[in-house]
Amino acid sequence: MGSSLSALAIHPLRDDLYNELHSRPFQVLPTPARVTHIAVLTTPEQREAQFQHLQELHRLLGHPEPEQEVSCFEKTFGNLRVRREMHMEFASYTFINLDPAETGAPFAETGISLLPDGWLDKLTGTVIAAFHIHLQTQAGQGMEDLDYVRQHFEGLRLVGSSPQEGAARVWGTFQLHSDGFGRFMVMNHHMSDSQLGRLTQRLMEIETYRLMSLLALPLARETSPSLNEMDQKLAVITQSLADNDDVDEPALLAELTAIAARIEAFRAHSTFRFSATRAYHRLVLARLEALREDELSGHLTITEFMTRRLTPAVKTCEAVSERLEDLSRRVDRASDMMRTRVELAIQSQNQQLLSSMDRRSKIQLMMQHTVEGFSVVAITYYLIGLLKLGLDSVYEAGFDLNKSLVLGIAIPVVMALVYTGVRVVHHRFIRMAKQQ
Repeated sequence: MGSSLSALAIHPLRDDLYNELHSRPFQVLPTPARVTHIAVLTTPEQREAQFQHLQELHRLLGHPEPEQEVSCFEKTFGNLRVRREMHMEFASYTFINLDPAETGAPFAETGISLLPDGWLDKLTGTVIAAFHIHLQTQAGQGMEDLDYVRQHFEGLRLVGSSPQEGAARVWGTFQLHSDGFGRFMVMNHHMSDSQLGRLTQRLMEIETYRLMSLLALPLARETSPSLNEMDQKLAVITQSLADNDDVDEPALLAELTAIAARIEAFRAHSTFRFSATRAYHRLVLARLEALREDELSGHLTITEFMTRRLTPAVKTCEAVSERLEDLSRRVDRASDMMRTRVELAIQSQNQQLLSSMDRRSKIQLMMQHTVEGFSVVAITYYLIGLLKLGLDSVYEAGFDLNKSLVLGIAIPVVMALVYTGVRVVHHRFIRMAKQQ
């Protein structure tokens, strides 16, 4: 009997994990073709609107509407192929004109030329990348190709390379042109449709991820002046602590708390953006490595251009991110030192307070002993007065006694008894205090 998995427990995500590696297949592109790639930053609320917008395209072109949104959607409408991919922060649309007019000038006809009028204008989201890719067979060699290419990039400085060991030539400027789009030109030498599709996909990803990685640069430039200001304040506070100046600890601690709050606000606002920049930059480097470029006619290759222009921008973002973390740690250490000073000051005040209380207790004890002496005399006086009244009553009742003698003898006896009683009560309270 054959083995089966039906009796085993299957992970609920097993099928999704298998399908994930095949969810975004490479394009298969013929030559010639015109490709337009648009990436739009998308909020969760806008994704549903974009899917409805995609359904509207199917209605306009007379095709059945898709019922469920997927991470990578691809559909061919005659000579127009539409591909929509969903990413964490953005959605990308690739429009491919599979049968362009060969007699037209490059970029006169693009991937969006076959879209219904007005449909693209209703696309929700914020455009971050938009560029055309012109695919054609290579017609000549050397300077003939270069003269042909230059006239279609509006005089901008070219970046070019020969990827895949000379299998094609790629030209671009990494700048916007008069139509608001970027431009790439790919001249296919001997690539198959599958190889050309993979090359085009890498170019689209390089340009999109390049722009996404640069989103943090304005934030880094905006944050740097505030970091300089806070750094100077922290240096002044730390120096005053190092010099052991007579400072207002509570005021400095409040200032440090304010600096720490500002730093945490900056971190909350920028941590995701800086982390995303590092991730996108790594993706760009991986795609550049896969190109396997050779230099063309002394021009900068795409890898050289990215290394010279993109890498410093990413390093700037990384430096600001690391500076935020370093400043946060320094503020924490300064706050700890300040709290230690405040705690030591409080302990010193408490010790002085306890010493003062101890002195007051001793004074009160001495006063208590003095009062006890007066109280013994007072109690004895009142008791002798009561005794005298009692003797007067006995004497008037007919008993003959010497009242003065009896009172004289009673005074020291009563005084001794009162003193003994007061001391007994006093020692009892002391024992009760010690037991607590």
